[in-house]
This record gives sequence, C-alpha cells and structure tokens, in this order.
Amino acid sequence: MTYLGLSGMHYSGEQFPDARIIVAEDSNVFTSMIRQRLKEIFGIEVEICRTYEDLMMANELSEEPVTLAISNINLPGAENGEALEYLLDLNIPTIVFTGTFQEQTREKLLAKDIVDYILKDSIFAVEMLVESVCRFLTNHRHHVLIVDDSPTARALLSTRLKRYNFRVSVAESGAKAIDLLKKNADIGLVVTDYNMPDIDGFELTRRIRSVRGSHELRVIGVSSSTDRLLSARFLKAGGNDFMLRPFIDEEFYCRVNQNLDTLVQIKSMQAQRNARVA
Repeated sequence: MTYLGLSGMHYSGEQFPDARIIVAEDSNVFTSMIRQRLKEIFGIEVEICRTYEDLMMANELSEEPVTLAISNINLPGAENGEALEYLLDLNIPTIVFTGTFQEQTREKLLAKDIVDYILKDSIFAVEMLVESVCRFLTNHRHHVLIVDDSPTARALLSTRLKRYNFRVSVAESGAKAIDLLKKNADIGLVVTDYNMPDIDGFELTRRIRSVRGSHELRVIGVSSSTDRLLSARFLKAGGNDFMLRPFIDEEFYCRVNQNLDTLVQIKSMQAQRNARVA
C-alpha cells in the first residue's frame, strides 16, 4: 500500500505495531476515527484516555515508553491544560489535537516544544493528524545538515528539527559542511545560511551541486538579509528553496517536508524504473 497524505506525502506502507501511541481525547467520534485510521494504516493499537486520570494511569501502570501522545488541550479533570503539561513534563513527544485555537494559544503551544498541532476545524482533521503521525514515525530516516556560523541559529534550527524526529548534524562553516557531506552520504537536506566567513551559502551550494544533484540532495538557503535578490541567487546557484529569517515555525517545517517529500518521490520513481529495466 502507498499512502499519499493531503500534502502529497509518499508513504511506503510500513507498519509500526510496536509503536505505543496514547490518545488523550474525550470525544467518542474522534477517538473512534483516530483508532480506526492508525490501525488501518500503521497497524497500531492506540490507547484511549478519556480523562486526566486515565492518562496518568496509562503512563504509571506501564513501564513501556510512550512513542507519541495525541492530546486535546482540555480533558475532563484537566480543564486548564494540565494533561498537556503532564505529557510535556515527562518529555513525551506530543501532537496537540484541538478545536480551541487563538493566536495566543498557538504561541503558548509552540513555546512548549510540541511536535505539531492539528485543528478540528474541517472534515480532513483526522487525515491531517494521521499524516503528522506518519511523519513523526518516519522522519528519523532523514538526515539533515544545518550550516550556520552562529551558535544560536544552529541550536535553534537543530532543536526544531529534532522536535520533529529528524536526524540532525550541524556545521559552523562551509568547509566543515563539505567535510560532513563527504563522510555522510545519507544526508538528504542541507539548510544553509548565506552570510558565512569562509564559504558563503552560494559557493557552498555550487560546490554541493558539482558532486550531488537535486535528485540526491536538497538545499534550502536561509538569510536574515533584506536583499530580495538573495532568493534568486540561491536558486541560480543550485538551491531548491529559500527562506528569510525570522521563520514562522509552521512554514519552516512545511518547506522542509516538501523538499524531502520531493526527494523521496524521485528516489521511488528511480527505483521503479530500475526494477523495470532489470
């Protein structure tokens, strides 16, 4: 089976029967739909917790670590977000599934380092949730290299990507990035700053393209400059995408996903073509 998410995500149909997923939700409709879809697509038997007490019991009565939690902001017995705080205090990766959303709520959620948030505002809400779960379960296959001479910027991007379960390497210079790329053929995405002292982002992208094409590795350029021509120059140098700082979290993650989805689809088509030739 091949699963294509709403965003065009390519999924090979691998099952994850050993993944432990807890759903903290009191709606019978949504829990039924989530349970059915995750069982059907990933072979996962989810644990349903309809109250705050159920959630604490599920965690405390089992020594098996929780792979991922899906939680409403409010549950019976935890009407002020205590359930979400409980999960995050335990460092359990959590996707928030909620019908309550305002700008202030968004900022608070992202500040808590949740994996993602999905709104119950359309008929596609459960499918969007399934796709988010799929990404979390499979993102570890992707190795991303962050290149930036700023320790703060490297740490910020690394934290964001690790939150989504990517494997991440960092380089403080273009020269270090080239060295890491030679040693790690599995790196599929480079996120590089433009303004670096030794080799700038343009030159790094050119050197990458001299040995690895877009069908093997994607490059996203980033900059805090106000020069609107930078994006064109990055693309002309062989980049695949460009973003200006400061990022909006959701946009950054979507750009990363889109580039990696494209890479996966290209490799899938190549594999199919090679199989036909063989």
